[in-house]
Amino acid sequence: MQTQRRSVLKKMLASVAGLAGFGLAAKAMDPSAPEKEANNIVYDQEVPLFSGHTKFGGLVYIAGKGAHYAGDIKAHTDTVLKELEKELVLAGSSMEKVLKVTVFLNDIADYKGMNEVYKGRFGKNPPVRTTVAVAKGGVPGDSLVEMDCIAML
Repeated sequence: MQTQRRSVLKKMLASVAGLAGFGLAAKAMDPSAPEKEANNIVYDQEVPLFSGHTKFGGLVYIAGKGAHYAGDIKAHTDTVLKELEKELVLAGSSMEKVLKVTVFLNDIADYKGMNEVYKGRFGKNPPVRTTVAVAKGGVPGDSLVEMDCIAML
């Protein structure tokens, strides 16, 4: 009875809200949804450290991508966006299906340069985005920028 009530409440919330995000969230919370599928990144020969992407409930979650070489913010941003796109395609999605991007800048002074390269890379309907400058220690691996994203399949 309680499971049936939850199911009805989820459907009501999704239909009343009328937002795709609520519908996708309800689907993602559905216990009958298929298990997650992951693209594991292995740094030793035994245990995966993390996944490059994980699929679940009609969405794909892309792990943070950085640019680990000497260069400026524009070069790093271009590399990171190309790496995101490769991982999205590998997962069966695309830049046009991205819903949310998180940008981590090593230095907030690079915000304008990052935006110059970022603009237009996700089609005519860009995703929502959060941009933050990281605290002490910077972005891992000496990258000037790291990005992750969530997309539809």
